[in-house]
Amino acid sequence: KGVDGIVIDVPDGNSIRKFADLRMSSSDVELKVLRVTDVRSIEMGDRVCVDTVSVMSPGEGMLIGSTASCLFLIQSESEDNGYVNARPFRVNAGAVHAYAYGPDGRTTYLSELKSGERIVLVDKDGRTRLSSVGRCKIERRPMLIIEAADGEDSYSTIVQNAETVRLVGPDGSIPVTGIKAGDEVYARLESGGRHFGMKIDETIREI
Repeated sequence: KGVDGIVIDVPDGNSIRKFADLRMSSSDVELKVLRVTDVRSIEMGDRVCVDTVSVMSPGEGMLIGSTASCLFLIQSESEDNGYVNARPFRVNAGAVHAYAYGPDGRTTYLSELKSGERIVLVDKDGRTRLSSVGRCKIERRPMLIIEAADGEDSYSTIVQNAETVRLVGPDGSIPVTGIKAGDEVYARLESGGRHFGMKIDETIREI
């Protein structure tokens, strides 16, 4: 069940500060280039906008995916699109079932994110930093499924069909309303499976 607290005997306060600095950091990730193979509309669904307490730059966002084996880099709303003003603190992340990449390499369902929880922000070069969720907005919207492949395996994610949703690739960000087969996008790939958000060495097939 865990404990209410931990007492640590240290020679000086600098040791605690170093530990706190470590907990405030996150490891960079390796991003792979995938080629989009199909984009199609599906029915209405519940999507999650994640509003963070941080301002993000173009090319920076969150890792989101329908399977833990492939998390797509979805950019924050850091670019104007002619319809709404930029909201660089927000990531229109995807459907409620999707995974979001969090601290210590754990994943969380978008539907389970809550105000105050830590989340990992990732840029196009795989550099990461930690932020916290300010709020999540779950609303019913028309959805798109985007499928992509690395030459061997195929992966997918489901997002809102909106100009504010942009995937990031080698040539910059691409709005999902204009993405097409052949476009290249960044994603984080991994083998194995997940149990309660933690990576495990088990044969799990998600399709």
